[in-house]
Amino acid sequence: MAHVYSGVREPRGATPLTAEELARYSRHLILPGVGIDGQQRLKRARILVIGAGGLGSPIAMYLAAAGVGHLGLVDPDVVDRSNLQRQILHGTSDIGRRKTASAADRLAEINPNVEVTRFDDALTSANALEILAEYDIVVDGTDNFPTRYLINDACVILGKPNVYGSIIRFEGQASVFGHLDGPCYRCLFREPPPPGLIPNCAEGGVLGVVPGIIGSIQATEAIKLALGTTETLSGRLLLIDVMRMHFRTIRIARDPACPACGTREIRELIDYEAFCGVTPPTLSGAPDGVPEITPRELATRLARGDDILLLDVREPGEWGVARIDGARLIPLGTLPDAAPTLDSAREIVIHCHHGIRSAAAVKLLRARGFERVTNLAGGIARWSLDVDPAVPQY
Repeated sequence: MAHVYSGVREPRGATPLTAEELARYSRHLILPGVGIDGQQRLKRARILVIGAGGLGSPIAMYLAAAGVGHLGLVDPDVVDRSNLQRQILHGTSDIGRRKTASAADRLAEINPNVEVTRFDDALTSANALEILAEYDIVVDGTDNFPTRYLINDACVILGKPNVYGSIIRFEGQASVFGHLDGPCYRCLFREPPPPGLIPNCAEGGVLGVVPGIIGSIQATEAIKLALGTTETLSGRLLLIDVMRMHFRTIRIARDPACPACGTREIRELIDYEAFCGVTPPTLSGAPDGVPEITPRELATRLARGDDILLLDVREPGEWGVARIDGARLIPLGTLPDAAPTLDSAREIVIHCHHGIRSAAAVKLLRARGFERVTNLAGGIARWSLDVDPAVPQY
């Protein structure tokens, strides 16, 4: 669902600056390489920001402040208290509101001249080409692999530059994909990592300022593309470690065998959840073929005294935030070494945050001869909803 929030739509060629805009953008107008012509380019630009969270916040705010004429915002989520540590588009009073609505209000305060179109549904293979087609530049502020591959393939098919960023813990990276003769995301990451191998921010955490840094870099690259600047991060991946305050770039070559931008065998969008081997982001449980037990079923069995080992394969930081009484913590990465310490004859129920990593753990133990091992559907998040609301959500 799209909502035009504010501003007046102008023909693409009509971009004279008003007296108010001349005053607002005066520091741009005196810059070599920007000036009146550059500011008019920004006013004509249509930029789509996918994600109104940690990365999307600084991206959208700086693009609005810079005078980008039309911003599209895609995000299906609502504001949660746990977002506020890093998602600076939103405030405490916005908790429970749609992120796109909260963001549009904030952007109107920053610059009422900017037209904002809200897309309150998730970006999918069914709607991506239609949405992206209306924009000049796409900025990826997402936090999951299926959407990153979806954005990449849609941008390559449509010939749109893709300003990429990702963050985890104390690190971040940024690049520009699919621009001119530069590489695309698949040139760098041909295949997605196995599910659960790389945690997202909800599982691994993130220092709140890191998305501010990476998002500001993405906004910078988007502005440069709108201005027609040739020197961008295309062909380079910027890597940042804020704990060491270490910045470095590595060169990325376009891969002639890339199925997206090389051989062009990808001509339509696919099921990216299946491609990445994950289930949709819900509390619905684990992939096919993994035996499961629901939180209510587990609670009933524990209450009647059944001998069940509850195994938690999350990270220690997650354990410190929320845990189920009686569980044993063995992070997924250490499970292969810890497996010999487990009793293969005992019934084991494994859980993580939402059920993806624990499903991988179930498969690992079953491959080693553990027959009585089951996944907790929906993980500790669903346990909190269905059984014990005293267990914090995160």
